[in-house]
Amino acid sequence: HLLYLFLHVQKMSKHTDLTAEVLLEKRGGAGIITLNRPKALNALNLSMIRQIYPQIKTWEQDPETFLIIIKGTGGKAFCAGGDIRAITDAGKAGDRLAQDFFREEYILNNAIGTCKKPYVALIDGITMGGGVGLSVHGHFRVATEKTLFAMPETAIGLFPDVGGGYFLPRLSGKIGYYLALTGFRLKGRDVLKAGIATHFVESEKIPALEKDLIALKSPSTENIADLLNSYHVKSKIDQEKEFVLDEHMEKINSLFSAKSMEEIVKKLKQDGSPFAVKQLETINKMSPTSLKMTLRQLREGASMSLQDVLTMEYRLSQACMRGHDFYEGVRAVLIDKDQSPRWKPAALEEVSDEFVDDCFKPLGNNDLKL
Repeated sequence: HLLYLFLHVQKMSKHTDLTAEVLLEKRGGAGIITLNRPKALNALNLSMIRQIYPQIKTWEQDPETFLIIIKGTGGKAFCAGGDIRAITDAGKAGDRLAQDFFREEYILNNAIGTCKKPYVALIDGITMGGGVGLSVHGHFRVATEKTLFAMPETAIGLFPDVGGGYFLPRLSGKIGYYLALTGFRLKGRDVLKAGIATHFVESEKIPALEKDLIALKSPSTENIADLLNSYHVKSKIDQEKEFVLDEHMEKINSLFSAKSMEEIVKKLKQDGSPFAVKQLETINKMSPTSLKMTLRQLREGASMSLQDVLTMEYRLSQACMRGHDFYEGVRAVLIDKDQSPRWKPAALEEVSDEFVDDCFKPLGNNDLKL
């Protein structure tokens, strides 16, 4: 199951694994970041974050580095998410990692979003959760027919973080709200059509594209855009296919514009179409607390800067670490794999506004500072 992929964790311990989890190299005018945990679908852990962040900052200052490329190894995934298992264990034990992981991950997301050098993410394969945070805030995101995008966090008692509150409400219509609340997966060219990717290139052409990017002499952002466009216009796969959500856009825009989760559910019930019924089934499986948190996160994030969104999301991450549903969601999906989480509270009506307000409260000295 794909949610399992998103949460997949490497079985080998770090000590027996002699290969670096992230490769950082300079080739031509390009700094290249390669996520190198193929068995774990390149899931992002704290030690990788701690290597990537300073390298981006160094390349940003280097006059001989003209662009930064990020990619994954193994052919299956760009990055299937954050290392959820490690965070769960830390959160349960009251370990610092549960604070440090989110704090440092969001600082990295912000570094990507404010990077002064053109940043090119080659999102060839599974790109979910933490992998979206490593790509979506950069200048260029190149999808392929193998790209599989999702923010499936509401299914594990979390929320679409890594700046989801910034980029999701800025997608056209209410697509972002739909993706965030239902965890709907976009594939291939649809990732471009939804506005998440900036370019679409066949997977087999990616090595050639990378070579051409590396070979550019002192390129400007425009030179890089021109090269990406030249590959993009030659890609014919699924060119004629209409956007997977096209036929449902009118419904998505009206149903997901409601101000509360209860109202969204009510509208879905009133609609009664096969599409609406399917969305209800999906939403009913999600953590009610996560759904309420997420809707508010996106509604507020729509008019906030990326920095303010990440500060807000850090507060939410710590609320999830204090709560029940995250640990229960990870248990049900990842550990026992019974796919039957017992959420507390179990119904939307039982998640009080006071509780949700509390999740958004400042953390004083513990707040994320960007």
